[in-house]
Amino acid sequence: MTAHNLPHIQIRVETTYLADQSKPEEGLYAFAYTITITNQGQRPAQLLTRHWIITDANGKVQEVRGDGVVGQQPWLQPGERFQYTSGTYLGAPVGSMEGSYGMVTEQGERFDALIPPFSLAIPRVLH
Repeated sequence: MTAHNLPHIQIRVETTYLADQSKPEEGLYAFAYTITITNQGQRPAQLLTRHWIITDANGKVQEVRGDGVVGQQPWLQPGERFQYTSGTYLGAPVGSMEGSYGMVTEQGERFDALIPPFSLAIPRVLH
């Protein structure tokens, strides 16, 4: 089976700094991210696992692996989308995340849907 026969999964990310859950004086910065996963292919696919690489501006790297997202392993039919919101803490006001979702087709073919790097940053206040 060739890669072009696998479902095409599009991933979009929106991030928010959570000031009310952050403690900058303790070096703790909270961020939420909302992910929209869209199956733009012709075949259904299921999200089985997640793998995140989270890096803060101090160079600290956290790696997170697990089953599903927010306790779910959604099936996405062609044209269907799944959206969820989760969060993370950084030890710096700026960082980035990237990773992949482990997916599977109805025929049992496994593939990774890559999550492109995105930034987590405290909004700048302009004077």
